[in-house]
Amino acid sequence: MNFKVNQDLCIGCGACEEICPEVFELVDDKSQVKLNPVPEEFQESALDAENGCPVQAISH
Repeated sequence: MNFKVNQDLCIGCGACEEICPEVFELVDDKSQVKLNPVPEEFQESALDAENGCPVQAISH
């Protein structure tokens, strides 16, 4: 499963990194995906991060 972050929507709140630091990290106050495709063991927490994004900037 691949994830992406819409840089125009991302507000850099860090919620995704807090929920799933294995996949997401903040770089220059914007979220970035560190692993694509996301390994199966991290997919559930990556989906939680997607659902937890307050501006829906994460998609898969």
